[in-house]
Amino acid sequence: MSTQAPPFEVNVPARHREQAASNRGKVLWALAIVAFVLFWQFGDQFKWAFDYPKAWQIPAQRWIGNAMKWLVNSASFGLFTFTDMTRFIAWVLNKPYELALSLLSTGFLSGQGSTAVEILPPLSWLAVIAIVGLMGYHAGGRKLALIVVACFGFLAVFGQWTSSMVTLASILIAAPVGVVGGVLLGIAAYRSPAFERTLTPVLDLMQTIPVFAYLVPILFLFGFGPTAAVVATLIYAMPPMTRVTTLALRSVPSEYLDLGKMIGCTRRQLTWRVLVPAAKDSLMVGVNQVIMLSLNMVIIASMIGAGGLGFDVLAALRRLDIGAGLEAGIAIVALAVALDRLSQAYAVKAGKTETARPGTGFVQRHPYSLAALAIVLVTGVLGLVSPALQRYPEALQISTGGFFSELVRWINVNFFDVLETVKNALLLNVLVPFKRLLGSFPWLGVIALLAFAGWRLAGWRLAFTVAALAFLVAATGQWEKAMITVYLCGISVVIASLIGIPVGILAAEREKLWRWVQVVIDTLQTLPSFVYLMPVVMLFRVGDFTALIAIVAYAVAPAIRYTVLGLHKVDPRLIEASRAMGCTRWQLLTKVKLKLALPEIMLGLNQTIMFALSMLVITALVGTRDLGQEVYIALTKADTGRGLVAGLAVAFIAIIADRLIAAGAARAKVRLGIA
Repeated sequence: MSTQAPPFEVNVPARHREQAASNRGKVLWALAIVAFVLFWQFGDQFKWAFDYPKAWQIPAQRWIGNAMKWLVNSASFGLFTFTDMTRFIAWVLNKPYELALSLLSTGFLSGQGSTAVEILPPLSWLAVIAIVGLMGYHAGGRKLALIVVACFGFLAVFGQWTSSMVTLASILIAAPVGVVGGVLLGIAAYRSPAFERTLTPVLDLMQTIPVFAYLVPILFLFGFGPTAAVVATLIYAMPPMTRVTTLALRSVPSEYLDLGKMIGCTRRQLTWRVLVPAAKDSLMVGVNQVIMLSLNMVIIASMIGAGGLGFDVLAALRRLDIGAGLEAGIAIVALAVALDRLSQAYAVKAGKTETARPGTGFVQRHPYSLAALAIVLVTGVLGLVSPALQRYPEALQISTGGFFSELVRWINVNFFDVLETVKNALLLNVLVPFKRLLGSFPWLGVIALLAFAGWRLAGWRLAFTVAALAFLVAATGQWEKAMITVYLCGISVVIASLIGIPVGILAAEREKLWRWVQVVIDTLQTLPSFVYLMPVVMLFRVGDFTALIAIVAYAVAPAIRYTVLGLHKVDPRLIEASRAMGCTRWQLLTKVKLKLALPEIMLGLNQTIMFALSMLVITALVGTRDLGQEVYIALTKADTGRGLVAGLAVAFIAIIADRLIAAGAARAKVRLGIA
């Protein structure tokens, strides 16, 4: 007879230990919070812990400003100055951009300015639509071809063609350069763990520092114009490609590597002939991300000379022309949808192995390329015969700008009192009290509480990281504005979560509803962030409440998406077992599904915070007084140090939130047994 104890007897001590550890953790949290509250209420004698002394501040703004001046005026490498090198890079990027712009928009010109003479016209609107339709058919069949043709047809019919082609020209340059640069950095990080450890914080900063913050140094180094905009786009769009490349290479089965080594591949051959081809489907996902992020940059890039649809949206925002702004914004969405669907289809196609038929001729091997060439020649000749086939006639264009402007005016006239009542109620009862509450907290106490949270979630390393980043925010003189940023971001994230999580729960349980919700949140995520400002400014004027509404509208999408993702990932066998035990639908949702989906929901909260912070900088245009306003003022004054310090403070807040929530999600997975 076996003397082994039954399983439930063996697990009792472990269960007791877990319960004791949980109780001990609750006690420690309670003590930490009580200590914070006591210090906050009775620590008046420590004034330096509430207001960081100016004498102790780190002069980071002056250091960065002096470093920038040195780079621009004095830095040299042999015969060339640093400015010469950056201008050379700008020249190299500008040549292919001019070619793309000539093909799509301006045509090939002789001379400059008003004396320029057109030698060869650009591709006609018919040619571009036919070529993208052909690409859609090649990548995904008839349905995809119709989608991309409809998207590009929208640009022509609604009078956005010229601006769209300028934007497309910049994307055609920024995306390939971003992909190549990201792949090379990803390969280097894959090969060298030391390089990856150095690169990771740089990528974190590239993704979390507001783009406004590094527009000023880019202007100093690369000048004003489309090339500077391409550089800014690359800084913003390259990090995801780098991360995807490293993850994709690591996910290649070890058998592929062993086979490559057995047949005598060198290190270079192993990378380019084994690893990269094996990871091409994952790499195409990174290509898709680069394209989408490049499109997300078009409005901000227009501030430093990009032109195109981004400039149209920005100009409409400045004159509060909601109709024109929405039309240009929706044109960006149409372009984004077309490029997104094409890149996704080519990603799927890349994952399928196609064998060439032996013995076929040149025409059979390149039918789509030859068809595209034929389209260009035929439409070019037809365009010479009929100008309407070269440029879409203005008489046939449609505009909905007046309708949207009138709609906002009608809402203002008929619902002004209601809107003002809601706005004032939230301002007086929620926003202002919470803002004052955060502003009264001691910086030292907040740093200590963050360090304690890091220690409880992931140990001393995370505690030191979050404490150091929070201290740098205070030590650079940004604490007061950082608290305003946290207040606006915090309330926006809470409201977005209160909206997004219930909607995600409803959509996850109903497939038809999820399809409609997915269309809405896809549109919200592709709609340029600046577009959100126009209607809310016209309805609520400038101020914190206006910023709040715009941030919630922009940040609600990830809260919905990750909630649905988490609920869909719950193991169906656990759901069936719960039903067999007699769980009601409500018990199944609250006791099983939501608990198991909690890590994904927390990651969705993380993304909601990131979206809110990125939008918060843009809402500086409507009168907020946070770090975003500091960044924007620095941009208008061309103050590199001021902009980068404020931008770094935003990045530190984002990194603190990201690390703490990620650690909390990992801890939740371990506790739930799904790590």
